[in-house]
Amino acid sequence: MKANIKYMGAALLAGLAFSSCSDDFLKEMKSYDQTTEDCYNYYSGAQGRLNDIYKYCQPDVNSDANWQFPSTGRADDLTKCTEEFTGLGGFVNDQIEYTSHTPNEVPDFGFKNTNNIRTMAYGRIRNVNDCIGGIENSTLPESQKRELLGQAHFWRAWCYYMLVKWYGGVPIVTTKQVPEAASFTQRSSTKDCIDFICSELDKANEYLAPYTTNGGWAKSDDYGRVTSGAALALKGRVLLMYASPLFNRSGDEKRWKDAYDCIKASIPVIKSCGNELQYQGDPGVNASNWASMFSRTGKANKEGILVTLYNDILKGSTPDYHFNNSWEDLIRPGNALGSGLNASATMVDLFPMKDGKRPASCTAYTKLDASAETYDPNAPFLNRDPRFYRTFAFPGVRWAFDGDPNTSALNNPYKGDSYVLWNYVWYEKEEARDDDYGENGSAYGSDNLGSGAKGIYVRKRSDDKDVSKEGARYKYSQETGFEQSANTWMEIRYAEVLLNLAEAACMTNNLTEAVEQLKLIRGRVGYTSTDNYGLPADLESDKAKCMAAILYERQIELAYEGKRFDDVRRWLLWDGGANFSQVQGAPEHWKVGATYGGNTCTWLGFTPLNGQRRENLFFRVKNDINNGLGGVNWLKNPDETPLKDPNNPDPLLKHLIAQNIERADYVLDLRKSGTDFENQLTKLAEFYNNYLVRRLRKGDGWDQATHNEYSMKFRPHYYFLGLGSSAQNNNKTDFDYVQQTIGWEDNLNGGANGTFDPLAE
Repeated sequence: MKANIKYMGAALLAGLAFSSCSDDFLKEMKSYDQTTEDCYNYYSGAQGRLNDIYKYCQPDVNSDANWQFPSTGRADDLTKCTEEFTGLGGFVNDQIEYTSHTPNEVPDFGFKNTNNIRTMAYGRIRNVNDCIGGIENSTLPESQKRELLGQAHFWRAWCYYMLVKWYGGVPIVTTKQVPEAASFTQRSSTKDCIDFICSELDKANEYLAPYTTNGGWAKSDDYGRVTSGAALALKGRVLLMYASPLFNRSGDEKRWKDAYDCIKASIPVIKSCGNELQYQGDPGVNASNWASMFSRTGKANKEGILVTLYNDILKGSTPDYHFNNSWEDLIRPGNALGSGLNASATMVDLFPMKDGKRPASCTAYTKLDASAETYDPNAPFLNRDPRFYRTFAFPGVRWAFDGDPNTSALNNPYKGDSYVLWNYVWYEKEEARDDDYGENGSAYGSDNLGSGAKGIYVRKRSDDKDVSKEGARYKYSQETGFEQSANTWMEIRYAEVLLNLAEAACMTNNLTEAVEQLKLIRGRVGYTSTDNYGLPADLESDKAKCMAAILYERQIELAYEGKRFDDVRRWLLWDGGANFSQVQGAPEHWKVGATYGGNTCTWLGFTPLNGQRRENLFFRVKNDINNGLGGVNWLKNPDETPLKDPNNPDPLLKHLIAQNIERADYVLDLRKSGTDFENQLTKLAEFYNNYLVRRLRKGDGWDQATHNEYSMKFRPHYYFLGLGSSAQNNNKTDFDYVQQTIGWEDNLNGGANGTFDPLAE
């Protein structure tokens, strides 16, 4: 790789005093990004440089997936390639095929050239290399060196992991190259990269063990820093990725065994760092404890292994070191001053029933047992897995918070502590009501949601007032809503480690151990041994079925946490790997081997995502209530009583008021349990049956002239990305250039097919 990066300075902080270090980790992440070499001779200076690494390398929930950050559950271009959201993300868009050049140049996830080196992959790596070299050559005591180096080696491994998962082998650079020199590093093999990442994480584990394996960092101010457990958890994830069919088409047993041994050995270390399955054996009411772990803080949250911290500092404050988590603001409905995320109908329909089995109508996992519970798509909340109610929000469900959203602009009947989501919709005109494509007018949502109403909201990871153990972690105001949230993001949590172990155990024929991990995860949300935790009885004797159950569990447990795209890609679930013969120049070993029957989807009993569409789900007012039509202008009475306002455009509310029916009598309150909860479910289903009808509106793309509908199409050469023309041009010298990936045009070789094989050792 050519070292053509302009490093951003050496001496700007030369006059900074290094005699003390703030205890506020987040505040310190704003400092020490440009320093002299002498800073490394001071513990506070070296730690400041390390804090800069954290700032630019840590996952961030405020960003869509890109060259710097992984997906974190937002409706980004990657998540839109899965079942979670509609919209045909770029990699599954049938109408656009990415190439290595304009106009449809492949997205750059590793070689992007920007003016700020710390926001590009090799710029961040160069920053880490500088930090490692500076600490190693410093006069610090050996114990301090190892404490700091352990963290730096982790982040160097993380940076390479983010590259390798997209490209396979990449250039390995471990020193701070001189920008002006014509230095060059060619792509290493994928195996060499995996070995390097693992060696970095082994160092991190070794160096950090004295500081973190006695319950975690001793000082509370150090919470959020990586631990030995985080290093080994990431190593397990990396080895699992390398063992998966994406990288392991033949099903090489040694790779699966390496992953299994690593993950198995990591669990005692992770536990020694203070992590375990949060609330194991204590599901709370309707999985309330499971839901609450997403807003637990510090060491009180044992689930978080690799975390990113946020604060509730107001932007523009003095001093301004705000770092707010935008998730709460993103998912809350508009009449609570949020934005709202619209879950796809596909995700709503595939969640398990309350017996733990897939709905009979769900054909995604055909080898798994269908539920004996009847799935009613017109009342999808009936008889569902407890996590359903904590993952989605729908008309009639309570979703309380601290704050008052009622402003002069919002005709909202609720304050936060009594908030109920009534997001059914109606239309102004019949042609809009009957239009599947949304071309003749918008739907209008109740309670002033208006045209911004979402059909089914994503509720997952909400700081819900009814489940919070510590009070709100946001500062709510009528000006900013939920923007000032300090919720911690868990990039790796304990449940993922158990699911990783289950996967590796399954593929090494330790099926009983694999199933035991699923039982632990399901037991936490209320399943019991009485019904075998809702699992099929024969998983321990059917490897493919067991693997399908694990992937299904991952999809449910980790929903809207940014993990689904990687899982789908690892297991080739868009097409089962059936189309690699279409990739120009693909060698024979690219084909999926006999271990998976030549097609991972067939082997798993999974319906390939290619050829499928995802639609948006709404519940609209039935035609027998004013033809399902209503107004669009909200007029408020002087006495602030919008529910009784005759000018309220909501046709259903007008009907209910005329019939002396209280909408509040149908609210689903997740604080209720047992018979009370079941009765509420039944009553809300009655409300839907009487007044609402399920409506699908087109989510994925279509041709506006012909209404020809487009479906997902992930092309086989996308499984490993190529380099775009700008990336190639930025990584060449007069003598050589970084190899292009097989299946992608080599712009520096006359458009010939790339020669780099990510699967070659």
